[in-house]
Amino acid sequence: MQLSAEISLYPLADEYIGVIKDFVERLATYEEISVNTNTMSTQIFGEFRTVMAILTEELERVYQHVPSQVLVCKFINRDLNPNG
Repeated sequence: MQLSAEISLYPLADEYIGVIKDFVERLATYEEISVNTNTMSTQIFGEFRTVMAILTEELERVYQHVPSQVLVCKFINRDLNPNG
């Protein structure tokens, strides 16, 4: 099943821009998903289990470095990738 996810990460830290940038750049290294960004959110597209596994891995990494964060997610079980 295909999944489209829109996520917004809000680290509660002074250096929040670097945390967000690193997180998005790491997501973009995964060839098995598509990642689109804009000024308000990041959209991820791919196979359901793949997207969820990648998000789990990368969110755990972020949480280990900056423990206090807010993550807003929206998921739809369709491929809404405008570039795909």
